[in-house]
Amino acid sequence: MTRNFIFASLLLALAPLFVSAQTEIAPFRPGITPEGVNYFLPKTVFEVVLTAEKTVTKPGEFANYADRYLRLSDVPTEETVEWNLKAVSLFAYGVPDSTKAYSIKLNPKTSAPLVSLTDDGLLLGVNTEVLPEPVPDLPQKTPAPKPLNGRDYMTHDIISAGSTAKMAQLTAEEIYDIRDSRNSLVRGEADNMPKDGAQLKLMLENLDQQAMGLETLFKGQRLTSTEVMSFDYEPASTLEDGGTRHLLCRFSRWLGLVDSDDLSGEPIWITVKPLNTLPATQTARKKVKMEQGLYVNQPQRVQVIISTDKQTLFKNDFPVAQLGTVEVLSDALFNKKMDTHVILYQHTGSVKSLE
Repeated sequence: MTRNFIFASLLLALAPLFVSAQTEIAPFRPGITPEGVNYFLPKTVFEVVLTAEKTVTKPGEFANYADRYLRLSDVPTEETVEWNLKAVSLFAYGVPDSTKAYSIKLNPKTSAPLVSLTDDGLLLGVNTEVLPEPVPDLPQKTPAPKPLNGRDYMTHDIISAGSTAKMAQLTAEEIYDIRDSRNSLVRGEADNMPKDGAQLKLMLENLDQQAMGLETLFKGQRLTSTEVMSFDYEPASTLEDGGTRHLLCRFSRWLGLVDSDDLSGEPIWITVKPLNTLPATQTARKKVKMEQGLYVNQPQRVQVIISTDKQTLFKNDFPVAQLGTVEVLSDALFNKKMDTHVILYQHTGSVKSLE
């Protein structure tokens, strides 16, 4: 989605309507609209963010000897990848709606309002400076820790052994020697005891690191990272009476996020339910009289639920621009006699404040 917005301040002159000078705002039609500043009202798009843990299990070089020399059972013998979906979040943002393009006509003989636009043409405000809304912070990826290389802790005798079986045997003996040395230090029975607690701590940490590195050659390693995947979902412009339910994506325990038609993944559904019915804001006769003015959105509020067949992963309420209506702020608010300030919600195009 577009995240880099810039603030555009344009001094606009107001075109005269009838006898007095007023703002003239009309639907934008390419090739027909006189010279003016064009703007869009937004439609709502959801950014769906999946946060998952990816665990890669790597077998050790001596996995086949783990039970014989270290009495370790059920150690991995082949590399596997496992995904675990931890969280689902949803962020709503607005993109220009091509069906809601309008033009503010220019006239150098009248007063000049200040118009704030985003870099893609969404209207932010009239007669006031409006800064773009900050981009929400998304979950961050966390890389897996660097795997230990057990060979870095091998002695010369281990490396020089003539067979894998002999290397495994000598490695196991080295692990037992390290454990014995550690126990002697803890009990205070070592031949060369450290002089203070800090030195003792450092010696124990070094022994633990050596033992851990050599043990990975038998029991392997599990390396876990946090992965963040995102994609967009655009709600339809109409809803069924009880809401709509669509397949959002599929998630596999072994492959992570997969294509929607990949049956190896468990289906994840998105349900959009209307929360209320928008009231009629004006009669047909009033509508005709207010066709000249500032076009704004009146969004419909909905409940969005993301779920699997077994559990709900996310639930929250959002205003959706394309499910609502387009209203008109009378052009009488923008004539020379009135200094009207309007601020719109960037992601819905509805009125945030009017002074």
